Amino acid sequence: MTKPREPNGVEPPHSEEDMQREQLGPRGVPGAPDPARMTPQREKKTPKHIELGHTS
Repeated sequence: MTKPREPNGVEPPHSEEDMQREQLGPRGVPGAPDPARMTPQREKKTPKHIELGHTS
């Protein structure tokens, strides 16, 4: 029996990047805190409500 393939465009819940972050930390330093944060300007540009199913 073979495992059914996921359709294109669907990401797995746990990616290779997630595994590397667990092993090496966010900046390649194990145990270091993640310094990345959203800037106020980016936060203003990020939509609060996302229309699901909108194609354009």
